[in-house]
Amino acid sequence: MGWIPLRSFVVACAGLMALVSTEASAQFSNCQAIASAFPEARLIRVANDIPRPEHSVEIRYIGHSTFRITAPDGTTIATDYAGSAGAGPTPDVATMNHAHTSHFTNFPDPAIPHVLKGWGENGVPAQHMLQVGEVLVRNVTTDIRSYMGFEANGNSIFIYEIQGLCIGHLGHLHQPLSDAQVAEIGRLDVVFVPVDGTYTMDQSAMMEVVSRLRSSIAIPMHWFGQYTLAEFVNRTRADGLIISMPSDPVLRVSLNTLPERPTFVVLQPTYGGE
Repeated sequence: MGWIPLRSFVVACAGLMALVSTEASAQFSNCQAIASAFPEARLIRVANDIPRPEHSVEIRYIGHSTFRITAPDGTTIATDYAGSAGAGPTPDVATMNHAHTSHFTNFPDPAIPHVLKGWGENGVPAQHMLQVGEVLVRNVTTDIRSYMGFEANGNSIFIYEIQGLCIGHLGHLHQPLSDAQVAEIGRLDVVFVPVDGTYTMDQSAMMEVVSRLRSSIAIPMHWFGQYTLAEFVNRTRADGLIISMPSDPVLRVSLNTLPERPTFVVLQPTYGGE
């Protein structure tokens, strides 16, 4: 595991941000920049700082591939939104993929200000770089299988940058990531991982993706029943990885509460099933 001393982290960020004007800073990805500056680093910790609730991001698993992500300023995102975003205020942003109808809807709630499609139209890949409140949302496209064989750029890995955290949703990932895609994604502190082992990728290949992204927290999703989830948990634990199964359905995380070793945090869906 690579470590970045606090002094190096602060100096590096200051230097990187100096390259960006105030007007353009909202469209600047710290996750990409830090990953490029420190290619071997896995974990960045903010030293001598007591975690405070106002700096924490809340993550709630709604079900299947949908999560509610709430930033400290109240900005809310629903991932792989298929018409339901769970209990709470209407999301400010809904991101979608279209491998199956359980990952998107043609009739999103019109009250959602920003509905972002993870697939392109007319041969043009989806491209998003959107600042909403304190959240920067961007995407990196991947190909998916389809009835025609494959669909170029049919899936998006959405990245949400909040309070220095880099949170990524792999969507309906069907193949290993290229070096160029990994570089474009940058570092992911928290990643949502499909672990069904069949419809997306086999579990071993998916774990390689997680390792390449140097994530501190991986949250399983898209597991189609408790049996599949238990199989994944047992296999992952046997490989020596840390598994956490909190009773609280909401994970609260900040830069200075990231685990020291990569950890799979298993959240139960809040709508009663997966």
